[in-house]
Amino acid sequence: MLYHLFDYLQNFYDIPGAGLFGFLSFRALFAVTGSLLFVLLFGRKIIEQLRKNQVGESIRDLGLDGQMEKAGTPTMGGIMIILGTLLPVLLIADLTNIYIQLLIFTTLWMGTIGWVDDYIKIFKKDKKGLKGVFKIIGQIILGCVIGGVLYLHPEVTVRQEVPQAVQAQNPDASLFGAEEKSLITTIPLLKNNEFDYTALLPTSDNEAYQWAWLLFIPIVVFITTAVSNGANLTDGIDGLAAGSSAIMVFSLGIFAWVSGNVIFADYLNIMFIPRAGEITIFVAAFLGALIGFLWYNTYPASVFMGDTGSLTIGALIAVIAIIVRKELLIPVLCGIFVIENLSVALQVGYFKYTRRKTGSGKRLLLMAPLHHHYQKKGFHESKIVARFWIMGILLAVLSIVTLKIR
Repeated sequence: MLYHLFDYLQNFYDIPGAGLFGFLSFRALFAVTGSLLFVLLFGRKIIEQLRKNQVGESIRDLGLDGQMEKAGTPTMGGIMIILGTLLPVLLIADLTNIYIQLLIFTTLWMGTIGWVDDYIKIFKKDKKGLKGVFKIIGQIILGCVIGGVLYLHPEVTVRQEVPQAVQAQNPDASLFGAEEKSLITTIPLLKNNEFDYTALLPTSDNEAYQWAWLLFIPIVVFITTAVSNGANLTDGIDGLAAGSSAIMVFSLGIFAWVSGNVIFADYLNIMFIPRAGEITIFVAAFLGALIGFLWYNTYPASVFMGDTGSLTIGALIAVIAIIVRKELLIPVLCGIFVIENLSVALQVGYFKYTRRKTGSGKRLLLMAPLHHHYQKKGFHESKIVARFWIMGILLAVLSIVTLKIR
């Protein structure tokens, strides 16, 4: 809103200072500061309101140290993250930008699904919450919407760098070609690292893009569902999901910044994504909200994010990665989520396999997800969280350096 107001004032009245809102860096700083201050200043009131309405976490006794002491801690704190993200975005982002619209939709859609899940758990006294099939349906709908818009919308384009040989023949030509609809993405660590999904289709080049949605949309559905559920599984001990997500979001902010800036895109020899720079505003607000939430969520937690927060966080990370064409980096950047997902899948799969073979199931881990395995081994949860954060930072650094290491 303020972005459009100051843009109007700058264009028609040339008011001094109004042009500041045209600078991405200024608005990103405004967004991260505003979201952080909002969560810090109003977080305590939100927590007290949740406690007043008896929105407390019900804890199953899993034999973990200090676990039952958390019973009654307010949950659904993901509302703090959602509000802390959306308010600055609505104020200072370009709301006509298709990427901002998609991210707002993702936040509201997955936030609603997570809220319904938490509501059923707390007020309907059903520990299972929203049935898994309905969660999956909601995630599939989200993936279809995101994939469909990215495939069809005319403003979702890329500009590929002109080969150096062509630049040498015509020095005055643009460094990047014209905007084009394309489903190319980035393969990390390869020199010629751009891959087109249409290459996987058994059709001619002229027909490939016409039928590419049959491949692209299922891929988007799979990625959004997997990362969303990965974040949900990671939210098991104080500060783990929020802190790990903040690291991933910061990295995605860098990718959005360089992909949407023609100078950086040329220097790093990566594809230029017009209008993607605006995602930096959303990422900045998202990062500030996560850090603010950590103030109350680190051990011992005063509030839990619940599925309201975890499902939304995972979906947003997935959608941002897809938009900036870095979805193939997710196994590295979101390695914490991947490991948590795999630990549960392997635990369940091995248990079923051994039960079918021997009649009594065996477990690979003391407990799944992986962070609970280390709790069972006697590690304090604050130490587990710190070490997961360190691993997350290492993975984020590796993801960022892939911009130059090929």
